[in-house]
Amino acid sequence: MIHLTNISKQHGTRVLFRDASLQILPGSRTGLVGPNGAGKTTIFRLIVGEEEADRGEISCAKKTVIGYFSQDVGEMACRSVLAEVMSAAGEIVAMGQQMRAMEAQMAEPLSDDEMAELLERYGDIVEVFEHRGGYDLDARAKAVLSGLGFAPEDFDRPVEHFSGGWKMRIALARILTINPDVLLLDEPTNHLDLESIVWLEEWLASDFNGALLMTCHDRDFMNRIVTRIIEVANRGITTYSGNYDFYLQEREIRRDQLLASYRRQQEMLAKEEEFIARFAARASHAAQVQSRVKKLEKIERIEVPPEQRSIRFAFPTPPRSGDDVLHLHELGKAWRLPDGGERPVFSGLTGTIRRQQKIAVVGVNGAGKSTLLKIISGSTEPTGGSLSLGANVTCGYFSQHAMDGLQPRQTVFEAIQEAAPLENIGVLRNLCAAFLFRGDAIDKRVGRLSGGEKSRVALARLLIQPLNLLVLDEPTNHLDIQSREVLLEALRKYDGTVILVSHDRHFLRHLVDRVFEIDHGALRIYDGHYDDYQRTSRQTAATH
Repeated sequence: MIHLTNISKQHGTRVLFRDASLQILPGSRTGLVGPNGAGKTTIFRLIVGEEEADRGEISCAKKTVIGYFSQDVGEMACRSVLAEVMSAAGEIVAMGQQMRAMEAQMAEPLSDDEMAELLERYGDIVEVFEHRGGYDLDARAKAVLSGLGFAPEDFDRPVEHFSGGWKMRIALARILTINPDVLLLDEPTNHLDLESIVWLEEWLASDFNGALLMTCHDRDFMNRIVTRIIEVANRGITTYSGNYDFYLQEREIRRDQLLASYRRQQEMLAKEEEFIARFAARASHAAQVQSRVKKLEKIERIEVPPEQRSIRFAFPTPPRSGDDVLHLHELGKAWRLPDGGERPVFSGLTGTIRRQQKIAVVGVNGAGKSTLLKIISGSTEPTGGSLSLGANVTCGYFSQHAMDGLQPRQTVFEAIQEAAPLENIGVLRNLCAAFLFRGDAIDKRVGRLSGGEKSRVALARLLIQPLNLLVLDEPTNHLDIQSREVLLEALRKYDGTVILVSHDRHFLRHLVDRVFEIDHGALRIYDGHYDDYQRTSRQTAATH
């Protein structure tokens, strides 16, 4: 379907690929992985023609429709949400209009030859129209929007009324609605909540029949969707059959085999070079020496790519809090509306959080998860009930707005050092690296960082402080899989208490030991791990 053959590409002096090849076959489900800057997004841009390869060939089957979702959604204005989504299907809409014109033409008197020619053209258009889902276009657009978290009353609202994160969902809906032959998704889960991620997972598994190539930092999502991994690293492209977990295992096996081959070759080379050095000056061995020199010249040397360094950081030891960290009693919150009325979020929330518990706050979009975290952190006041902190509790709060307190003129390193001025440089550099700031990136000015980069700086600043209660709202946003694993391992060893909202199921499954679910304004508490909560939740749903 799509073939990239012996592609070479470099940006400035940085070589991304050299003689690299990959294929996207009909119906294939492929994950694209690799370190930041390796060239994953460049591959997408090469496929859709936004960039050209320096060398090599890119071929695509005729009439292949490609849908590309990137993190750059462009401008959206002057349309309703539904109209914006439908705008991507302009070609399909035009086909429908053309079909209706042909149907009207068929009702007119025509010669046999004219009618035969018209019917043939009509049949060709109908075939494409059906393949692209033209008959249920409107219904599909609304179903996709609903799955991505839009309420029916949102369909007619102007796109300008939505935040950047919701505009990303609109852009994703636009791509999914056209039902392309090849779907290119660059981090599709970044701005989705858990319910929308699960819906997208199911949609890709059951409703989408085309080929898929995607990058994604959600490990569970990758494992459930892809059956093949393409790794972009060390100026090359390597293909692995299987999901993400299989890729991790297979990559280690292949590396061990490569190292074994490399060691054997080095031993052989050392022996040959020793022979050459010993007998080079002897005329009696001249023929043998020359033979071995030529042999060495022809040998293709095995290269071992640099191993990805395993980064770890440990939290500073926090002061010990009391055994009871937090107590909620009949807690309630309602937001005041511009017309003077109130919009209730939740009420009657009661529960106790004890020291060293790792608690996930879950619930559907709009249930009040982030609002509860704001109340716990002191960022907003409750409108009912009470919240009391235990003895010697020092609380740190991270949200997507935490970046607002950063100083634009500081470098990344200075911003993190300011939060922990007594830490040594090695610890600070390691923390920077864990959050994707490596090499010269630590000297970038905060004011020149993207929103995602600022978010990572704010999270790093929080985690380097000696706090015994961490309140984290979507801490894994803008982190790649490796950085999420670093954070997960650090939080598992953390000696304090954690309350968090996250849409990363792998992260929750391996961290939390208690779940607070906000459901229709009430609080349900599940003691046990996240998998236990999911099983109990499914059983409860099945009995109702």
